[in-house]
Amino acid sequence: MTLPRLSLSLQFGALADAPVHRAALPRHKVVRWIRHALEADAEITVRIVDAEEAQALNRDYRHKDYATNVLTFDYAMEPVVMADLVLCAPVVEREAREQHRTLADHYAHLLVHGTLHAQGWDHETGEADAEAMEAREIEILARLGIGNPYR
Repeated sequence: MTLPRLSLSLQFGALADAPVHRAALPRHKVVRWIRHALEADAEITVRIVDAEEAQALNRDYRHKDYATNVLTFDYAMEPVVMADLVLCAPVVEREAREQHRTLADHYAHLLVHGTLHAQGWDHETGEADAEAMEAREIEILARLGIGNPYR
Protein backbone atom coordinates (compact mmCIF):
# COMPACT_ATOMS: atom_id res chain seq x y z
CA MET A 1 0.00 0.00 0.00
CA THR A 2 1.45 3.35 -1.03
CA LEU A 3 0.64 6.12 1.39
CA PRO A 4 0.13 9.74 0.30
CA ARG A 5 3.03 12.20 0.58
CA LEU A 6 3.02 14.55 3.54
CA SER A 7 4.82 17.82 4.12
CA LEU A 8 4.68 18.30 7.90
CA SER A 9 5.48 21.23 10.15
CA LEU A 10 5.49 20.09 13.80
CA GLN A 11 5.42 22.99 16.27
CA PHE A 12 5.36 23.20 20.05
CA GLY A 13 4.08 26.32 21.77
CA ALA A 14 5.25 27.52 25.17
CA LEU A 15 4.46 24.48 27.34
CA ALA A 16 5.57 24.02 30.92
CA ASP A 17 5.98 20.27 30.35
CA ALA A 18 7.04 20.36 26.69
CA PRO A 19 9.54 17.45 27.04
CA VAL A 20 6.68 15.07 27.97
CA HIS A 21 4.74 16.03 24.84
CA ARG A 22 7.79 16.05 22.57
CA ALA A 23 8.60 12.52 23.75
CA ALA A 24 5.04 11.35 22.90
CA LEU A 25 5.22 12.99 19.45
CA PRO A 26 8.41 11.99 17.65
CA ARG A 27 8.26 13.40 14.13
CA HIS A 28 8.46 10.01 12.38
CA LYS A 29 5.43 8.74 14.33
CA VAL A 30 3.39 11.88 13.71
CA VAL A 31 4.11 11.52 9.97
CA ARG A 32 3.08 7.85 10.07
CA TRP A 33 -0.16 8.50 11.97
CA ILE A 34 -1.26 11.32 9.67
CA ARG A 35 -0.27 9.57 6.43
CA HIS A 36 -2.41 6.57 7.35
CA ALA A 37 -5.44 8.88 7.62
CA LEU A 38 -4.80 10.69 4.33
CA GLU A 39 -6.55 9.98 1.06
CA ALA A 40 -4.41 12.51 -0.89
CA ASP A 41 -1.04 14.23 -0.62
CA ALA A 42 -0.99 16.89 2.09
CA GLU A 43 0.70 19.89 3.65
CA ILE A 44 -0.17 19.91 7.34
CA THR A 45 1.01 21.92 10.31
CA VAL A 46 0.59 20.32 13.73
CA ARG A 47 0.88 22.73 16.64
CA ILE A 48 0.86 21.61 20.27
CA VAL A 49 -0.34 24.45 22.50
CA ASP A 50 -1.20 25.32 26.09
CA ALA A 51 -4.76 25.73 27.38
CA GLU A 52 -4.74 29.50 26.98
CA GLU A 53 -3.89 29.40 23.26
CA ALA A 54 -6.34 26.55 22.62
CA GLN A 55 -9.15 28.39 24.41
CA ALA A 56 -8.49 31.61 22.46
CA LEU A 57 -8.56 29.76 19.13
CA ASN A 58 -11.71 27.80 20.03
CA ARG A 59 -13.41 31.00 21.21
CA ASP A 60 -12.37 33.08 18.20
CA TYR A 61 -13.08 30.49 15.49
CA ARG A 62 -15.81 28.25 16.93
CA HIS A 63 -17.38 30.65 19.45
CA LYS A 64 -16.87 28.07 22.22
CA ASP A 65 -15.04 29.54 25.21
CA TYR A 66 -13.03 26.56 26.45
CA ALA A 67 -9.88 24.67 25.50
CA THR A 68 -10.70 21.61 23.40
CA ASN A 69 -8.47 18.66 22.53
CA VAL A 70 -8.05 19.24 18.77
CA LEU A 71 -9.00 21.99 16.35
CA THR A 72 -8.80 21.50 12.59
CA PHE A 73 -8.36 24.42 10.24
CA ASP A 74 -8.81 23.09 6.71
CA TYR A 75 -7.85 25.31 3.79
CA ALA A 76 -7.94 22.98 0.78
CA MET A 77 -8.86 19.36 0.06
CA GLU A 78 -7.84 19.16 -3.60
CA PRO A 79 -5.47 18.54 -5.23
CA VAL A 80 -3.49 18.69 -1.96
CA VAL A 81 -4.98 18.62 1.54
CA MET A 82 -3.83 21.76 3.36
CA ALA A 83 -4.63 22.13 7.06
CA ASP A 84 -3.51 23.15 10.51
CA LEU A 85 -4.17 20.79 13.42
CA VAL A 86 -3.95 22.43 16.84
CA LEU A 87 -3.83 20.14 19.86
CA CYS A 88 -4.11 21.33 23.46
CA ALA A 89 -1.44 19.51 25.47
CA PRO A 90 -3.08 19.79 28.92
CA VAL A 91 -6.46 18.58 27.60
CA VAL A 92 -4.89 15.70 25.67
CA GLU A 93 -2.86 14.69 28.72
CA ARG A 94 -5.91 14.79 31.02
CA GLU A 95 -8.07 12.81 28.57
CA ALA A 96 -5.37 10.16 28.11
CA ARG A 97 -5.15 9.70 31.87
CA GLU A 98 -8.97 9.54 32.26
CA GLN A 99 -9.27 7.03 29.40
CA HIS A 100 -6.35 4.90 30.66
CA ARG A 101 -4.50 5.36 27.35
CA THR A 102 -0.90 6.25 26.72
CA LEU A 103 -0.29 9.86 25.80
CA ALA A 104 1.15 8.78 22.44
CA ASP A 105 -1.90 6.64 21.59
CA HIS A 106 -4.28 9.47 22.45
CA TYR A 107 -2.26 11.91 20.32
CA ALA A 108 -2.35 9.37 17.47
CA HIS A 109 -6.14 9.15 17.74
CA LEU A 110 -6.60 12.93 17.77
CA LEU A 111 -4.21 13.42 14.84
CA VAL A 112 -6.15 10.82 12.83
CA HIS A 113 -9.41 12.50 13.89
CA GLY A 114 -8.17 15.96 12.90
CA THR A 115 -6.77 14.68 9.60
CA LEU A 116 -10.14 13.16 8.72
CA HIS A 117 -11.82 16.49 9.51
CA ALA A 118 -9.33 18.19 7.15
CA GLN A 119 -10.64 15.92 4.39
CA GLY A 120 -14.30 16.67 4.97
CA TRP A 121 -15.30 14.02 7.50
CA ASP A 122 -17.68 15.44 10.10
CA HIS A 123 -19.19 13.76 13.16
CA GLU A 124 -21.43 16.73 14.01
CA THR A 125 -23.68 16.49 10.93
CA GLY A 126 -25.68 13.49 12.09
CA GLU A 127 -25.55 10.08 13.72
CA ALA A 128 -24.72 8.23 10.48
CA ASP A 129 -21.79 10.58 9.78
CA ALA A 130 -20.55 10.23 13.37
CA GLU A 131 -20.70 6.42 13.15
CA ALA A 132 -18.90 6.42 9.78
CA MET A 133 -16.13 8.69 11.07
CA GLU A 134 -15.72 6.65 14.25
CA ALA A 135 -15.51 3.42 12.23
CA ARG A 136 -12.89 4.97 9.93
CA GLU A 137 -10.83 6.11 12.94
CA ILE A 138 -10.97 2.63 14.50
CA GLU A 139 -9.89 1.05 11.19
CA ILE A 140 -6.93 3.43 10.74
CA LEU A 141 -5.80 3.07 14.36
CA ALA A 142 -5.99 -0.73 14.10
CA ARG A 143 -3.63 -0.61 11.07
CA LEU A 144 -1.29 1.42 13.27
CA GLY A 145 -1.47 -1.16 16.07
CA ILE A 146 -3.53 1.10 18.35
CA GLY A 147 -6.66 -0.18 20.08
CA ASN A 148 -10.19 1.15 19.72
CA PRO A 149 -10.30 4.52 21.52
CA TYR A 150 -14.08 4.33 21.92
CA ARG A 151 -14.06 1.33 24.26
